[in-house]
Amino acid sequence: MRRSRHRAASGTSRCTRGKTSVGAVDDDEIRALVTRLARPHLSGGEVIERAAILAEGADSAAVIEWITAHAGIPETAVATSPTHGLHGSRLGDSGGAESRTPLRFVLPAGALA
Repeated sequence: MRRSRHRAASGTSRCTRGKTSVGAVDDDEIRALVTRLARPHLSGGEVIERAAILAEGADSAAVIEWITAHAGIPETAVATSPTHGLHGSRLGDSGGAESRTPLRFVLPAGALA
């Protein structure tokens, strides 16, 4: 049986060592997680990718709730242009902006201060 290179001597993976689970988290732990994942946004605030939240392995629902409670908003979907052509109406029945899971969350300037 071959041992994984990505395991530490303690049996935890290198990716999760030193990170806290957000199962029963407090405000400070979520703030630290969001601060670490956030990147500057054109609006002057911070943006956090949903994929980064999910990849963290934390309680993503609690993190997203924390973001929305601190004036964070899901980035709106861009309206799609109508599809033309013979079968265009059948392929794009949404007729505009699709409602789907947001890919990013935008926090206003100073929300993480």
